[in-house]
Amino acid sequence: MDNVGIVVDDLDAAVAFFTELGMELEGRSLIEGSWAEKVVGLGDMRSEVAMMRVPDGPGRLELVTYHSPKMVTPTPAVTPPNTLGLHRVMFAVDDLEDTLARLRRHGAEPVGEVSRFEDSYLLCYLRGPSGIILALAQQLN
Repeated sequence: MDNVGIVVDDLDAAVAFFTELGMELEGRSLIEGSWAEKVVGLGDMRSEVAMMRVPDGPGRLELVTYHSPKMVTPTPAVTPPNTLGLHRVMFAVDDLEDTLARLRRHGAEPVGEVSRFEDSYLLCYLRGPSGIILALAQQLN
């Protein structure tokens, strides 16, 4: 897998959020033209992309905001965790409580509670930029 794409309404806020999570901005650029319109199937497409990289790893997130055509907001705007489609992206963290506290300063809110899975993990779901659901996992052993 090369990357996971996430459409966001505020690219700067999303970059700041994922930077706080420990990802690094690999690059940022405008995407437009007939080649891009053909790939995504949208006419008059103009977007901006920020590629975020996991340090020392192969994983990347492609954060995208659309300037044209206008972005579509799902109904309801904040969907529950059991909504069909991409469910969530999980990140391994060294200190879940510290990471959650830092992400709250960027607007993140837990979906449920921090929970312990046996003696193996501390886990939680949270809402990040544009209402996307992320999961954090801290390995205990």
